[in-house]
Amino acid sequence: MKSEIQVRVLERSDAEEAARRQGVRAWWKDGTAIAVGIAVGTVVVHVATGARYGFDRDELMLLEDARHLAWGYVAYPPMTAFFGRVALELFGTSLVGFRFFAALVQAVALVLTGLMAKEMGGGRWAQVVAALAGAPFCLGAGALMQYISFDYVCWVWVAYCVVRLLGGGEVRWWIGIGAGIGLGMMAKYTMAFLAVGVVVGVLLTDVRRHWKSKWLWTGAGVALVILLPNLIWQTRRNFVSLEFLRFLHERDVGTGVTDWFLAEQLELTLMAFPLAAAGLWFCLFSDEGKRYRMVGWMYAMPLALFLVMRGRDYYLAPAYPMLYAAGAAWVEKWMIRQREASKEAKKQGSQGVSEAGPDANADTRTRWIRSAIWAVLAVDVVVAGAVALPLAPVNSAWWKFAAKVDVVFPEEIGWPEFVETVAQVRDQLPASERGGLGVLAGNYGELGALNLYGEKYALPRAISGVNSSWERGYGLPAPETLIVVGFQRDFLEKHFASCELAARTWNRYGVANEETVEDPDIFVCQGLRGGWEAFWKEVRGFA
Repeated sequence: MKSEIQVRVLERSDAEEAARRQGVRAWWKDGTAIAVGIAVGTVVVHVATGARYGFDRDELMLLEDARHLAWGYVAYPPMTAFFGRVALELFGTSLVGFRFFAALVQAVALVLTGLMAKEMGGGRWAQVVAALAGAPFCLGAGALMQYISFDYVCWVWVAYCVVRLLGGGEVRWWIGIGAGIGLGMMAKYTMAFLAVGVVVGVLLTDVRRHWKSKWLWTGAGVALVILLPNLIWQTRRNFVSLEFLRFLHERDVGTGVTDWFLAEQLELTLMAFPLAAAGLWFCLFSDEGKRYRMVGWMYAMPLALFLVMRGRDYYLAPAYPMLYAAGAAWVEKWMIRQREASKEAKKQGSQGVSEAGPDANADTRTRWIRSAIWAVLAVDVVVAGAVALPLAPVNSAWWKFAAKVDVVFPEEIGWPEFVETVAQVRDQLPASERGGLGVLAGNYGELGALNLYGEKYALPRAISGVNSSWERGYGLPAPETLIVVGFQRDFLEKHFASCELAARTWNRYGVANEETVEDPDIFVCQGLRGGWEAFWKEVRGFA
């Protein structure tokens, strides 16, 4: 016979197990679990479709930089190249593997977006709506290994930490904010614009009392410590990235890329724009959202700065998840109030109270609104997936339309054929000229492709003067004969005694892209005039 103590222990264990099971069931029904499911779904989609075409031009640059880890690069900070190196170590040169971390961090951003809605008072509906609103950009940004993906998740993390700070008043969240800003600066320097928004938000809201808090300054110190290695790297190179960014900005302004910044925000948000607008209104102007004024300024200040300084449209993309979360939470609360008003109106109507009239149909209206929001967000996800994911057969009508919207697709075509052609040019050279052979690439896509696929053909490692590759030099001993790609004939004839056209780039799909249209000629050059040191200064450039 069991003792009374044993019976009590068993009863308590049964009760604890029942509570645990109930908690697990409740979690699966909670909005957070659904948001996690949506996020996991995007990773599955990216893994399933990621190998459809090939490496993008920018990915090839990143692949090359990932093989030369440093605390900075001319075109971007070091974080993305670091994850590229981790991907290389884990997955080799697998295209899907190389893109995995971009897809993963975008999924993390979706979960954080749903959690922000929850922290702002939203329930299951608000969390799921906020995550779905962010899904279209996630599908695009997670499809390529690029610094935009890592920059994005850092912005969202900072916003999440701010929401936690404002919601609960726990000042230790400043450490998370500082870490997010520091890591964001190690992903993309536009994080500085969000940092300005944070500072302005503190100054113009009740959060200004935190200026005296040690946690705020600890967070600032954390950000500086994280950024310090890159600052040292830049200092030793006379802040070369500022020179690059100035070149990039002048090019973008000159070519009209920045002319439609405001209008293109609609393209970024698609039909979720009203939700973002509702979130901004909630944070900046409503009495109910007074606590979250700082979040509103974290959007408004980067918007104003990018507009005045003529930034690219997607620079502001990471600022929208916090607005989706705020908008979803606010709309859900409004619908709950409408349903309660409808119930009260119907109750009064059944009792013969004449004042019940107008609100009696509020419940029906809210159901229509909920259905409309679900519908437009579903359309957004489908449309974004159709044009941002590598789904369509190359040269199909669908592919041609998607390539006009997402212009990176043509740049993912033809790299193996390009390298094979260079190898054929090498094979046609006399044996006496192959010993001192080098391959010079005019742009980073060519360089990355040659060093990725060239091993198959035993090609020498390619060199280039573009971005960070210039610093890596031309090798010793210097090449005597060069296969040159990506340069104009006039430039080459100025520097070499002999330059002969040997081949032209092509791809098996006949897709027109930068390689087949802008600089398709492949030359064999000999007899460098003036020496390599002087020539290397001439080929230095940004792209």
